Amino acid sequence: MSAISGIEQALWDIKGKYLNVPVYELLGGAVRNKLRVYCWIGGDRPANIAEAVKEKMEQGYTAIKMNATPEIAWIDSYKVVQDVLERVQAVRDVAGYDMDVALDFHGRVHKAMAKVLMKELEPYKLMFIEEPVLTENEEAFVELKRSTSIPIASGERNYTRWGFKKMLHDGGVDIIQPDLSHAGGILEVKKIAAMAEAYDIAVAPHCPLGPIALASCLQLDFCTPNAFIQEQSLGIHYNQGSDLLDYVKDSSVFEYEKGYVNILKGPGLGIEVNEEKVREMAKIGHQWKNPIWRTEDGCIAEW
Repeated sequence: MSAISGIEQALWDIKGKYLNVPVYELLGGAVRNKLRVYCWIGGDRPANIAEAVKEKMEQGYTAIKMNATPEIAWIDSYKVVQDVLERVQAVRDVAGYDMDVALDFHGRVHKAMAKVLMKELEPYKLMFIEEPVLTENEEAFVELKRSTSIPIASGERNYTRWGFKKMLHDGGVDIIQPDLSHAGGILEVKKIAAMAEAYDIAVAPHCPLGPIALASCLQLDFCTPNAFIQEQSLGIHYNQGSDLLDYVKDSSVFEYEKGYVNILKGPGLGIEVNEEKVREMAKIGHQWKNPIWRTEDGCIAEW
C-alpha cells in the first residue's frame, strides 16, 4: 500500500498545481484556518524528559506525545508501572496542564498490564493513550475502553476502509490514526475519516515520515471536521541527523504559531520538493531496521 499511497498523493499534487488550488479545495474546501499539532519526545528510554518538555514549550507546542514503556513482559512488576508514572509526572512538574500529554503504548503492552497502567494513569488527565495493545487484539480495545475515561487512539497499523470498518463498528476507540502513506493516500483516508465521523470518532493522522507526508496530512485535516490534531515529526522518528526539511525548497511553508500550524495556501500539497536533493540522498540510502527487543528472560518483545 505504501507505493500506491505515494503515487496517489503525487497525483493530487499534480492536479492541484495544474488547477492552481490546494488539494483541500478539491475535496470540498477548508473547514478551519489552523490546526493544533503535537510532536514526539521519546519516553521509553529517556535521557531527560523534563528537558525535552521545556524545549517543546519554548518552541510553542502545547501538546506532546511520549512512549510509555520499553520492552514489557505479559505480566510485569509494579516497578515498571511506577517508572511510567514518574515519567508522566516529570511532564506535569515542568508544564502542569499547559501541556497536553499523549502516551503511546505502541502495542508493546499486553491486556492485563494495559488495564493496570490505564487505571494508574487516570489522575494525570492524558490527552489519549495510543495502541494500548496490538491492533490485532480488536476485542481487547472494547474491554479496555469500558475500564477507563482516557480516550483511546489507534490506527497506524490499519489500512484502507476495510481495515477500519470493524474497529469503528465495535466502538473500542475514540480517535483513529490512519497513516496517509500506508492507508491508500489522501482520498482513501478522507473516506475513512467520514466513516469515523458517523461514529462520532475523532481523527489524528499518524505522520512520522517528513514534510511531504505532513503536507498530505494537512490537506486532509483542513477539509475534515473531525480531525482535531496532527502529529508533526518531520522525520524525527526515523531520520535523525538527516532533516527531511532539507528536501523542501521553502521550509517556511509550515507556519507555526502557539501550538498550531496555519492553513497551507499553495497549490497541490502546498510544498515544492527539491528533486536534486532527493536524488542525492537516495544514492546514500539507509540501513535503518527495527530494533530487536527482548524481555529479561530472553523472550522476543514488541518494539
